[in-house]
Amino acid sequence: MSEQHPNDPLHGITLKTILEELVERCGWEELGKRIKLRCFTVTPSLASSLKYLRRVQWARTEVEKLYLEDLRRTARHAKRNKRRAERRAQRLENQDEGSKGDPQDPSHS
Repeated sequence: MSEQHPNDPLHGITLKTILEELVERCGWEELGKRIKLRCFTVTPSLASSLKYLRRVQWARTEVEKLYLEDLRRTARHAKRNKRRAERRAQRLENQDEGSKGDPQDPSHS
């Protein structure tokens, strides 16, 4: 997918998928706070929101921009959490090695 269109991170992702993922992550209320659209705040539904976003390009652009920001934030957090887990595992490993001293040696008590 990204090999064919390296400059378009949204290539192959439908508007429906984008909206479903944003609603799943944020919820309608938060989505309405981030992007001030009535279709997100007044009796929101997937069908009515998709209909509106397909007709109004600036609104669709805002939703796509929010989706990309959310993806970047999620990727950044995943990297950070992976680094933290690796450091935590390394610390535990170092602690285990330090406690494996000679049981007769009083300095390891």
